[in-house]
Amino acid sequence: MISNNKTVISQFLLLGLPIPPEHQHLFYALFLAMYLTTVLGNLIIIILIVLDSHLHTPMYLFLSNLSFSDLCFSSVTMPKLLQNMQSQDTSISYAGCLTQIYFYIVFANMENFLLVVMAYDRYVAICFPLRYTSIMSLTFCVCLVLMSWVLSILNSMLHTLLVVKLSFCEDNVIPHFFCDISALLKLACSDIHINELMILFLGGTIIVIPFLLIVVSYVQIVCSILNFSSTLVIHKVFFTCGSHLSVVSLFYGTIISLYLCPSANNSTVKDTAMALMYTVVTPMLNPFIYSLRNRDMKEALIRVLCKKKISF
Repeated sequence: MISNNKTVISQFLLLGLPIPPEHQHLFYALFLAMYLTTVLGNLIIIILIVLDSHLHTPMYLFLSNLSFSDLCFSSVTMPKLLQNMQSQDTSISYAGCLTQIYFYIVFANMENFLLVVMAYDRYVAICFPLRYTSIMSLTFCVCLVLMSWVLSILNSMLHTLLVVKLSFCEDNVIPHFFCDISALLKLACSDIHINELMILFLGGTIIVIPFLLIVVSYVQIVCSILNFSSTLVIHKVFFTCGSHLSVVSLFYGTIISLYLCPSANNSTVKDTAMALMYTVVTPMLNPFIYSLRNRDMKEALIRVLCKKKISF
């Protein structure tokens, strides 16, 4: 008889990506390039925001945390995927799997919460421009960021502790390229009803409520700018919000496609493809979306580079 809190197996096997063996090296090079681009792009944004005093504003405080979250989010899964593709060793220890689950949920939630905070920042800036400085004070902004981190950590800790209590007996093959909690629960040989209930309740709440808050914020923004007769003002507002809207579309579009539009025929392939989108592609594209559309970031890069040249 196996007790409910005893783990029989010591490691799991990750099936990885459905890539033919002859294409492994090509995809390895592709994913390595994408990961390095993600790390470099997000690091540049963080460094620019730290070094340039012109970017010490609420919006860029949130953006620096978003970039850090994206960098870490991609780093939770990509190094292990690259290692498995290179060595052909698909095993991951039980402790490593739990660690991956914990940090994966933390940074996924952080991205979710930060997108809401940034939407609120844009709402206050456009709808209450004269009161923006008083509303979005440094103390309030830091509290919003800290609250996002605390909620993300607590939610992830709850799910991870619930997984720790499960037993895993014979089957240890995870049909994914990382330890996804939903895939892991299918391997458990103990009762998972509480886990599924918490995922449904907390997961649904943490995804749906922030998404609705973002929608409400942009509805208010649209209603506010319609009062302006100037086309220039309307164009400027949409240009200001364009970067954030693009990131929101990438993040929630993938989640909606994955969880609200299930596919019965090739669910494993679809889950893997969607997971690649929000763990690899989205963190890589976010720096380009914010830097290419953002004049402040370009000017900050020029100022920092000029200072370095003068110092040399």
